[in-house]
Amino acid sequence: MVMHVFSTTYGKSNQPHLEEYFKKACQDLIVKTSTQNHKVSAILVFGDSTSDPGNNNYILTPFKGNFPPYGRDFANQKATGRFTNGLLTSDLIGRYLGVKDNVPPYLDPSLTIHDLMTGVSFASAASGFDPLTPTISNVIPMHVQLEYFREYKVRLTAKLGVLRAKEIVNNALYIVSAGTNDFVVNYFTLPVRRHEYTLPGYMDFLLNKHLEFVQGLLDEGARKIGVAGLPPMGCLPIVITLFSEDAVLDRGCIDYFSSVGRTYNSMLQSGLNIMQFNNALQGGRITYFDTYSPLFDVVAGHKYGFKEVKLGCCGTGLLETTFLCNPKSNICPDASKYVFWDSIHPTQEMYKIVFESLQPTIDYMIKD
Repeated sequence: MVMHVFSTTYGKSNQPHLEEYFKKACQDLIVKTSTQNHKVSAILVFGDSTSDPGNNNYILTPFKGNFPPYGRDFANQKATGRFTNGLLTSDLIGRYLGVKDNVPPYLDPSLTIHDLMTGVSFASAASGFDPLTPTISNVIPMHVQLEYFREYKVRLTAKLGVLRAKEIVNNALYIVSAGTNDFVVNYFTLPVRRHEYTLPGYMDFLLNKHLEFVQGLLDEGARKIGVAGLPPMGCLPIVITLFSEDAVLDRGCIDYFSSVGRTYNSMLQSGLNIMQFNNALQGGRITYFDTYSPLFDVVAGHKYGFKEVKLGCCGTGLLETTFLCNPKSNICPDASKYVFWDSIHPTQEMYKIVFESLQPTIDYMIKD
């Protein structure tokens, strides 16, 4: 670091110039330390409610989480738009990398250049790779999230210059987490896609969309991309409630839905391995994030000693999510004993376990 020492005595007429100089110097210092002191310059996140910190707050959709009891265990008990009681896995990854305390939503109009350059989330709750999925809930499609990323690059370049913006983009860690809504909300619940595709056909269709999105990130300069697989969908409380023969007495995981996740995840891994092979010479690290195993181990294997693994903390725990989980809902006193906050989304404690399971993979991605 170079220190500039001034011995000149400045009068009042020099103060504006001096203040402007130090303002510029501080901004340059922030930029340099953020991009030089870390192997990763920023964290950039795409997907659905598993990684949306509040983008849906800024669009016209009923699928929001910016009201109590969401955020009950967040700093100052603030409901930010995260569909959980506290932090998301992406927030914990940002902290681990040392670039971010909490990953903010890209659509937040108050973001500064420092907020932008160290990372944002473009994710939108209820979105998916199937173009039909986001239209069901009027949320941000994945292709629009990619367009927002292109806009993000333009904003970086305007403030920091071409070279520095490119450095941030190339050295960022990218996280992609979506696909559950395509199956649970779209294919299995609504008739449109089931009339168009057999289940294997739909999985092929969705995988192509999934990999197209990852390729889009590569084309825009991404190099380190972690792509989350599907969870054990048959263990989600809402799936058990909607599809079990006796949703009250029989709260076990429905293996049919979880098996779809396992099969799709295997297909996704194969596709990502091919992409990794094709991009290795360009320095690409395209990695599968196994989010299935930690959740399945907890729910079906009773690991980590959670008190409740089959119901959400909010309301009855059977169906409540988004606007059905609201200030009038009864809430469990200690969410850390629950796997799920509402009928779909994990608690912060469960997200922490997912993060810890991903740490070795993240370490591999960011190593020299």
